[in-house]
Amino acid sequence: MAAEPTTLDILARLIGFATVSRQSNRDLIGYVTSLLEGAGIGWELVESADGTRANLFATIGPATDGGVVLSGHTDVVPVEGQSWSTDPFQLCERERRYYGRGTTDMKGFVAAALAAALRAARLELKTPLHLALSYDEEIGCVGVRGLIDRMATSKIRPALCIVGEPTGMRIATGHKGKVALRACCTGRAGHSALAPLALNALHLGADFLARLRERQRLLAQNGSRDDQYEIAYTTLHAGRLSGGQALNIVPECCEIDFEIRNVVGDDPRSIIADLEDDAEALVAPLRPTFPEAAIAINQVNAYPGLETPVDSPVVKLLRLITQNRDPTFKVAFGTEAGLFQSHLGLAAAVCGPGFMAQGHKADEYIDADQLSLCDAMLDRLLEALATGL
Repeated sequence: MAAEPTTLDILARLIGFATVSRQSNRDLIGYVTSLLEGAGIGWELVESADGTRANLFATIGPATDGGVVLSGHTDVVPVEGQSWSTDPFQLCERERRYYGRGTTDMKGFVAAALAAALRAARLELKTPLHLALSYDEEIGCVGVRGLIDRMATSKIRPALCIVGEPTGMRIATGHKGKVALRACCTGRAGHSALAPLALNALHLGADFLARLRERQRLLAQNGSRDDQYEIAYTTLHAGRLSGGQALNIVPECCEIDFEIRNVVGDDPRSIIADLEDDAEALVAPLRPTFPEAAIAINQVNAYPGLETPVDSPVVKLLRLITQNRDPTFKVAFGTEAGLFQSHLGLAAAVCGPGFMAQGHKADEYIDADQLSLCDAMLDRLLEALATGL
C-alpha cells in the first residue's frame, strides 16, 4: 500500500498546476478528487458557466449540521514580467524555504488542508470537517460565489469557517470590503490641430482623477478609522487609465478603473454617490457646447468586508488549535471569509501559513516552519472534531 502523501508531497503536486486566474483548474481538481476518492471521501463540484473551472466541496465525518470549513482558493496570480530564479511551477527547496507560485498564496494551506482531510478519513469524527476549494479568487472572489449559493441550499449547514490565507498563523478577524469600479468618460473626437474645438476625454479623466484624490484626502482626514489595519482608513485607488488611438486625434473615450477598500464605518455607496456628484459637476458646464459629455461610473465587482468579534466561536476555536495568544488583527487584503460570513452566516476568521509579503512576486516562498505550524494546528482541529466540538 502506498504511503499517505504528506503536506509537502501534496504541495509539490499543487504547485505543478499553473492555475492562473481565468485559466482552467480542472487538472488540479482532478488530482484532488483522486486523493479524496482514494481515502473514501465523497465530494461535489460546482463548475463555472463554461465548465473550464470548478469549486470543490467535501465533507468528512457525520452528515450533520455544524462542523468546520477549511477554505482555500486554487488560483494564483500570473508570473509574466517577473524575474524568477527557479521554475515558478515546480516546487524548489532552499534553506528550509519552498519556492513556487502559490506556495504562500495559498496552496501551502490547501496542501495542509488536504493532508488533514486524508488523516480525518481514518478517524471517527463526531463533528464534521468540510473542505471548500474555489477558483478565480484573485480577480475579486468570483468563483466561490457559485459554491456559496450551492451551500445555501444544502440540508447540511457548517457552523465555522477558517480561511487559510497567509497570516503567519496569527488569527485575523477582519478585512476591508472592496468595490471595483470603472469611470467611462465621453468627450468629442477631433483633429488635434483643432483640439480646442473638440472635447478631450483624457482631460475629463484627469479631472476626475483629481476629484478622486481629493475624496481620498478627505477620507484619510475625516473618515472612519480602524487602527487594527495598517492603513486605518478607507482608500480610493486608481489602477488603470486608458484612452486615445493616435497623437493627432483628440480622444473621444477614456476609461479609469478604480477601487474603494472601505473600513466598516464607511458606506461605499455614499462614497460612490459623492463621486457621481463630482463627475456631474465636471461635465455639467460642458454640456451646452458638448451635449454628449459624460462621466459614467459603473460597478465591476464587489465583495464584503469581514468583521468577526474577538469572542466569536471561530476565534475561540483558533485560540485552542493554534495555541496562539497574540492579539487578533485585521489583514490588509481581501478574502472569501466575508462572503462566507455575510451570505451563509458562518462565523469566519482568517488563519494560515506564510506571509503575504512573500506572495504575488518573483521567487514566492513559504517557510518550512510555517507549514509545520499549520499541520500542528490541523492535527489539533481533528482531535477536537473527534471528541465533539
